Formats: sequence, C-alpha cells, structure tokens
Amino acid sequence: MIRTGVVFLAVFLALMTGVGLWGMRKTKTLGDFFLGGRTLGPWVSAAAYGTSYFSAVIFIGFAGAQGWQFGLNALWIALGNALIGACAAWLILARRTRRMTQNLGAMTMPEFLQERYGAKHLKPIAASVIFFFLLPYSASVFKGLGHLFEKVFNINYDTALLIMIAFTGVYLILGGYFAIAVTDFIQGIIMFFGAAAMILVLTAQGGGFLEMLRRVGENYARHIPPDQRPSLLTIGSLVFMTSFGTWGLPQMTQKFYAIKNERVIPKAAIVTTVFALMIGTSAYLTGAYAHAFFNVDTRPPSYDLIVPALLAGRLPQLLLALILLLVLSASMSTLSSLVLVSSSAVAIDLYPYRQEAKSGKDRSVAMMRFLSAVFIIISYGISRFQIGFIVYLMSLSWGVVSGSFAAPYIYGLYWKRVTKAGAYAGLFTGSAVMILLFFLWGPGRSPLAASLAISAPFIVTPLVSWVSAPPPPERVSRAFAEV
Repeated sequence: MIRTGVVFLAVFLALMTGVGLWGMRKTKTLGDFFLGGRTLGPWVSAAAYGTSYFSAVIFIGFAGAQGWQFGLNALWIALGNALIGACAAWLILARRTRRMTQNLGAMTMPEFLQERYGAKHLKPIAASVIFFFLLPYSASVFKGLGHLFEKVFNINYDTALLIMIAFTGVYLILGGYFAIAVTDFIQGIIMFFGAAAMILVLTAQGGGFLEMLRRVGENYARHIPPDQRPSLLTIGSLVFMTSFGTWGLPQMTQKFYAIKNERVIPKAAIVTTVFALMIGTSAYLTGAYAHAFFNVDTRPPSYDLIVPALLAGRLPQLLLALILLLVLSASMSTLSSLVLVSSSAVAIDLYPYRQEAKSGKDRSVAMMRFLSAVFIIISYGISRFQIGFIVYLMSLSWGVVSGSFAAPYIYGLYWKRVTKAGAYAGLFTGSAVMILLFFLWGPGRSPLAASLAISAPFIVTPLVSWVSAPPPPERVSRAFAEV
C-alpha cells in the first residue's frame, strides 16, 4: 500500500509542478495571475468551481459524522449542494458577476463592493474579513493533510506538512490562477472517477444497491435512538449553509470573474452540477453505508475515523491509493483557492499603489507571488504550532464570511436601489449575528447560527436601503451597463 501510494503521489506532484511552470509562461499581468486573464472555458471553469467546493473535510469528517447521524437523510445535503450550491449559483450569479465586474474594473469581492457602492472604507473592511477568516481555514486544510500523510506513509507530521506546503506553493506561486484552474481540472477528473469507483466497490461488497439501502435503514434505526436523530431544522440548516452559503464565499465567486465569455455559463453549470452530485452523493452515501458495515460496538470512537476505517477495511490497495489521491486533490484545490483569495486581500485590496498594479507592471505580479508565499508560510506556522485561537476562527469562518458578503453581493447584482448604507448594514449584521450566536450556542449549533447569519442581512440590507439616500444614478448606470 505504501509503495503504491508513493508512486501515485510522486507522479501527481510532478504533474502539478509541471503545470505551475507552464502557467508561469502565461502569467504576465496581475489579471493573468489572479483571474487567468479571464480566458477560461466551461470544463476548466466548472472543475475550478467544483474542486474548490469540496475538500478533504467532506470525505473524512463531514461524511462520517452526517452519514452516521443522519443516515440516508444526509443525501439531502448532496442534492442541495448540486442544485443550489452548483447549478443555481452558475445560472443566477455567473453572467451578472462577470459583466458587472468588468464594468466596474473589479478583480475581487472587496473591490466589487467598493466600486458598486462607492464606499471607500468597505474594501479594507471586507479584505480584513477575508484575511482573518479564510487564512485559518487554509491552515486547517494543511493540518489535515499533514496528519493524513503521517498515518498513510509513516512519515512524521512536520515532514508531511513541509511536502504539502512546498508543492502547493510551487504551482500556485509560479502559475497563479491559470495553474490552479488547470490543476483543478486534473484533480477534478481524479475526484470524479475515484468517488465513482469507491461507491461502486462498497455497494458491490454489500450485496448491491437495494440490499445496502435496506441494511442501512434497518441498522440506522438500531444505532441511533429516536431522541438522538437530527430534526428537520438541523438537516435544513446544514443544506442551507453548505449550499446557499457558497454564494457569498469569495473563493467561489472568483470563478465567475475568470470565465472566457457568457457562452461558457450553461455548459459550466451542467458540468459543475454533475460533478457536485457525484462527489456529494458518494461521500455522504459512504458515510451512511457505515451503518451496514459497522455494528455499534465496532464503530470507530471518532466520527473522523468512520470513513477512513471503512475504506481501509473494504477497498483493495490500488483503489485505496487512488482514494488517498482523491482526498489530496480535493484538499489542494481548495487550499490553493483559499491562499490566492487570502493573499489578494492584501496584494490587491489593500495595496496602496493599486493604479500602478492595474497597469500590469511586473512588480505587481511579483508582489502577488511574494504575498502568496508569505501566506503559505503563515499557514505552515499556524499548522505547525497549532495556535489555539484558530479553533475558534475556523468554526466561525463559514458563517462570518458568507454572512458578511452574500446579501451586499447578490443585491448589488440585481437591485439598483440598494445603497452604501445598506451594504454596510448587511456586512456588519452577518458577521455580528454569527459571532454572537456562536458564543451563545456553542460550536454544536454552528450550522443553524451560520444559516441565520447568512439570512439576516437579506432583511436588514433592503430595510436600510429604503430609508437611506439612493445611490448616484451615474454609478448605477456604470454598474448595470449591458447587464
């Protein structure tokens, strides 16, 4: 197993490095580095979105926890992710996002909000939210990968961490978003076919699909007492948080900025939906299958160990090596997007000589590469020394970031009457609600807290907009030109 995994890993990392060197030749300006020159087609764009959506968390911890606690009801999360988080996001947001960001000359979420509302303080505030709540997320992905490789390849945690950081840094720093998108396409292929093979083998070992559904249903009733089963509110909040919540995440909406043209959108929507349905269904169904393969006494004591234990005990070595590569692919694609967006919070949104950067001079590209390296090093430091407050920031990140941006961003795309005051109110409401509810309710109810944090600004933003001065007509006309 170790030898096969090492061969797969070596080939994979060599390929990623080669793509980074290739992408470096195509990266001349800041726009090339951050958006790939807005030249990406449907397949690459769809893969970039889908692989950023799903990381190792869904295959290791999330699928095990929700599959065991929810049983087959966990598949509602997969359906919501595919239809709302993937398909609807592309069809509703992509066209207006691409056109409006071009009208406003915006490359990032903070820059879009500033230019759309004429609020000079909104950009640094938004950039600070991104920096403080996405960078710890990237550190946690590094940490998870380090532990995974520590157990699989029998190398110590520090060495595993350095290997992952080095190779992620090489293709990200050299090639920028173009390299990320191309590697995401390669990683997406691995993820799609690896997930399909995983669920087919497990289903065959359990006696077929109908037999597995029967066994899961029967054993779930014995494993989970009625008073411990999740409520409809819990399931609904998880579907909402992981599906609609992605609409406000900068690392996801950035994919819409970079598409080649609007003809890409319908094709990308279909490809992303199929991809999300495969990944989500295979992950959560594997977690639910644990009820068929584990008895109560033999289930691993931690939810994080359910899926790894199930796969290690049931899959052949060659397929298990491929699944490990799948987990690595999912994590590296998410990680690269997080680092790129986090570094842009300083390199683009807080850079004091932004006009010079817009001219496409080499120093702006060098600055972006340098800051990407800096943030990767910071992520390593957080992962290596396991700074305590990261636990809290990680739990808050999803709700704070999406709660801050979703309402101002979506209203800004569709409603001309939304005002600067309304945008500020929405941003502060989302972050405040999430932080307050998190400390009142604790991490256990964070999906419900995040859902409320994302929803509340959609009420506050229009209310404040109606009672505040309307935006200048020229700014609205510029934003909505040909939209």
